[in-house]
Amino acid sequence: MYSTTIWTEKLAPEGAGLGVIKAMMVEEFGARVASVWEGLRATTRKLVERALQAPGAAGSVQTPGGSSSVSYDTRADWELSRLLSALDERAAEAGTVSLNAEQALSLRRMAETCAAVLQNQTQSAEVFAQLVMRAHGSHDFARIDALADALSLRFAPSEVCELARCPFPVVRALAQEALAQAPTSVLISLLADPVDLEIARDALERQAIEYGSDEARRIVYMLEQADLINDDDA
Repeated sequence: MYSTTIWTEKLAPEGAGLGVIKAMMVEEFGARVASVWEGLRATTRKLVERALQAPGAAGSVQTPGGSSSVSYDTRADWELSRLLSALDERAAEAGTVSLNAEQALSLRRMAETCAAVLQNQTQSAEVFAQLVMRAHGSHDFARIDALADALSLRFAPSEVCELARCPFPVVRALAQEALAQAPTSVLISLLADPVDLEIARDALERQAIEYGSDEARRIVYMLEQADLINDDDA
């Protein structure tokens, strides 16, 4: 089995000044975490290790076109999502299968590092939903706000529509708000897609009513007239 040393800060005794550095092994986190870790590509493991060794820089990895020696791609996204799930599940088991204080600290730090990298890099609607649900479960509203800010900048409108259909209410609300604040021209382009049409129409109605957009009001009126014509034809 592939092993790695995870470096984490351990609180020093009172009065000892700065914390000391303690090595931890992934196997100490349990069989599932170790199995997921073993299944990662070497580049993804390197990405996590580098982020763990550089606190505060967890989200600074570059995309494939960047200058970093550790690239981030779609597969890394999927791998880190699986690792985060395994770490969070292990943390949730702590009440029945306990970790000692040092292991628990290392586990939390590794999970938060994975979450930070994903938060700064993911372009997957599924992973975004995972991060929002995770932050909501821990009442981390600052992280939810940060995710909301990234939503319109990083995701294509069709992906935001996908999130607006998410069964998890907080994810759905964030996506709906992002669409309501999108350019009206973007919402108009979504009307051509039968899958996204209703989501886009709801966003246009919000723009017309809540934001007073004349253009949105005109489009909503045209859609209502088209509905009347279709009803008469039927």
